[in-house]
Amino acid sequence: MDGLTVFIPLLPLLAGIIVGMGNFCRVFSGENKETLTADISLWAMTLSCLMSLVLLAADLLGKNTGTFNAGEWLRCDTLIVSVNFISTGFNVRIAALFAVLLTIIMRFSVNYMHRETGYFRFFFVFNVFASAMLLLVLSGSAVMTFIGWELAGLCSYLLIAYHYDRPIAVTNATRVFVTNRVGDAGFVLGIGLNVVWTGSVNWLDINNASIALEVGDATAISFCFALAAFAKSAQLPFTPWLARAMEGPTPSSAAFYGAVMIHAGIFLVIFLHTLFEQAPLVMSLLVAVGLLTAIYSFLVGLTQTDVKSSLVFATSGQLGLMFVECGLGFWQLASWHLAAHAIVRGYQVLTAPSLLHNVLDNPIRPVSPFLAKSRWLYVASVQRFWLDQMIDWGLVKPVQQLAHDLSYFDEHELDRFMAVSAPVMRAAATLAQLEEKSIGAHLDNDVDDFAHGSGLAGKLTQWTAALMHWLEDHLVLRGISQGADKKNRQLGYIVNQIERTVLRPRYLVLFVFITLLVTF
Repeated sequence: MDGLTVFIPLLPLLAGIIVGMGNFCRVFSGENKETLTADISLWAMTLSCLMSLVLLAADLLGKNTGTFNAGEWLRCDTLIVSVNFISTGFNVRIAALFAVLLTIIMRFSVNYMHRETGYFRFFFVFNVFASAMLLLVLSGSAVMTFIGWELAGLCSYLLIAYHYDRPIAVTNATRVFVTNRVGDAGFVLGIGLNVVWTGSVNWLDINNASIALEVGDATAISFCFALAAFAKSAQLPFTPWLARAMEGPTPSSAAFYGAVMIHAGIFLVIFLHTLFEQAPLVMSLLVAVGLLTAIYSFLVGLTQTDVKSSLVFATSGQLGLMFVECGLGFWQLASWHLAAHAIVRGYQVLTAPSLLHNVLDNPIRPVSPFLAKSRWLYVASVQRFWLDQMIDWGLVKPVQQLAHDLSYFDEHELDRFMAVSAPVMRAAATLAQLEEKSIGAHLDNDVDDFAHGSGLAGKLTQWTAALMHWLEDHLVLRGISQGADKKNRQLGYIVNQIERTVLRPRYLVLFVFITLLVTF
């Protein structure tokens, strides 16, 4: 049964590719194709769910060996990155839970998203997200887990900005995406430190080797993974991103921030409990951050006037309590808390649109008299303790100012250099000629043996060199006195226009995605 670990994340990925390519090629378009899209997605997710339940049953019966190696992906000196999976223990239980919840949410989405403009786009992204989360919890390699971690974050960005015609949705999606990159940096650094100090990226090897690590080394590695967990599970100071993420459709909110993805951080901490136990300082940090997040979420949640915001801060508060449990060493309690919270919160977010109907005639429970009389606390709660504003003041604005300064330098210095004046060009040409004479190159001498080649390759090189020399001589050196300065300015202007086009956000994002695909 260990081999099922490959197909559990693979089936939703294949469904996502089919839906995505069908929509891209206009095969899946229009209301009449919604049923086909839903059937492909549901069948793939249901089969994946059944496989995860079979894998769980085999694990409970003691039939699984514990790991399954699907092959070797990368070898660099002594470092080997394998495509391996964990088929027993906590990972399998969480995978089965997530698969069941994702299947329920996908079934809910079929009717909820009916006749939406981005129906096919939603199911494409949701299938990829389901595959990413199942890969994240089942992977036996830190590198493969990180791939699932990143894909889930990318899908989160795409679904927060699902209504991309709304500026607030696009802005919030960007803020969430950038915020989570801080945690991703910690994850990458943790992987690098593991390579240096444990010599492996396999989770089981890391957990086994962590017992022999020195306290300082274990503290550094566990702190990196704790930072990644804090960002992914919306702990302070990263909590505000969770409220911004509610711009997406209700099914995506239920999957991402109610039932599944929001628990990825606490899952990582529980899974690496052997490593964290070797770092008492980081364990204390888990308690402190979790407790502060729970208090912050409770106070801010008291003044929220919409159901999604209330659920958001209830979610971050419960996650904070899970981090406290982990910091105190109650790993089993935190595991059960995670499972129960995923089920309850996923249900609550799915039923949020019908809340008014469900709570009709139910009285609202008043807050305590102390909180009701504390005007300053009320104002701070309404403003969410100005956490977003402090982050803007401490991080966003300095980065914007730096970008402004660099842009100013680019426009007033580099651009001027690109359209360089004639005296400077003459000076540069003169220096080049002097340097040429000093080294005795005589590259402009037609009888110089150095400039002649033999054979086809030699002749091609010779002709290319002659052409470049002619261009340099006629367009750069001799053209200085014939108005080449104007041509240089025009060339500089064209280069600047190309630069501005390339630096547009959509092209930068495209280049990043291409780089990631080439790298992976």
